[in-house]
Amino acid sequence: MGAVYKNQRKGSDTMHKKQTSAVISTYTADTMGVASALYELGGMTVMHDASGCNSTYNTHDEPRWYDFDSMVYISALTEAEAVMGDDEKLINDIISTANELSPRFIAIAGTPIPMMAGTDLAAIAKIIEKQTGIPSFGFQTNGMHSYIDGAAEAFLGLAKRFVRSDAAKTSDLSVNILGLTPLDFSVNSTVSSIKSVLMKNRVQIISSWAMGSQLSDIENSAAAHVNLVVSQCGMRAAIYMNEQFDIPYVVGVPIGKKLTSGIINNIKTAAKQNRNIISFNDRSTKNADIAIIGEGVLSASLAKAVQLETGKNARVICALTAEKNFILNGDSLAFCEDDIRSEISDVKYVIADSLYKPICSEGTNFIPLGHEA
Repeated sequence: MGAVYKNQRKGSDTMHKKQTSAVISTYTADTMGVASALYELGGMTVMHDASGCNSTYNTHDEPRWYDFDSMVYISALTEAEAVMGDDEKLINDIISTANELSPRFIAIAGTPIPMMAGTDLAAIAKIIEKQTGIPSFGFQTNGMHSYIDGAAEAFLGLAKRFVRSDAAKTSDLSVNILGLTPLDFSVNSTVSSIKSVLMKNRVQIISSWAMGSQLSDIENSAAAHVNLVVSQCGMRAAIYMNEQFDIPYVVGVPIGKKLTSGIINNIKTAAKQNRNIISFNDRSTKNADIAIIGEGVLSASLAKAVQLETGKNARVICALTAEKNFILNGDSLAFCEDDIRSEISDVKYVIADSLYKPICSEGTNFIPLGHEA
């Protein structure tokens, strides 16, 4: 389950320490990943940070905010509270708000200041749950990691706390879709397209974690035969449900007719043989003149789809954490700007978010693929 930090193309065993960016943007932080994963499920998410950071989340990371509200709050941590460690005020404020709003659950996500102060959010969550009777989570996020870590922990928390083991399996082939947030799949009909292609192939959808589903759907997730993991954010929950509920998982995003057909067949095979399948790990990176930069599952799925549809090989440059077997020889994990610039210096085509265009070499054919995060 652990993420890999090895640059397999160059053979370096350690991630570069500088982690600086002069041109490109950083990715959304883990704190916001928690809020995004839980946005639609009727819970209350509290980001423990200074006043004003909630507006940054709403305006920069959450396009759903323009369509419907969610109980996402900021604790308005002051300098005095940070220095003195006044956890009682945080606890009382959350309890008071929860008693007024009656959320389905409460999630508290940390930021750099609580991290430096050593705030035990898990312990605080236990106190709040004991006093309110509302399921509560404390996520030790710190704003220093990407949204993937936060969303992955949030989905894992949902799986551990809410998925019912007594849910009866459906008679027809069915799946849960794991790893859906607007940070990877923006609100531009991508999610509805994924669902549509599954249903057209007679695959029933029990739940989609967590866009377009309610908490009651997630509670019934053990009724599915297979988990379809469409981003790294969903992997921890998939591994947990495989171990606890014996639900196999298939990893891949249905892109293009050929890969989509392969993923449908993999879902059927996984259900029949009860085994986990990665839909893109048989792709080739040999003599690849196409580089795809982005999140590991989506980028590897796109590379596989390009190979199937055009016969051209592409290699993935993952700027975020990824499972070891998602990154092949010829791919790379590159976390800072200079490394990414070096990795794409000798390719003809780059497929990435437009923010990467300024670091491409002159003459590179740049194909924009928006990435909300």
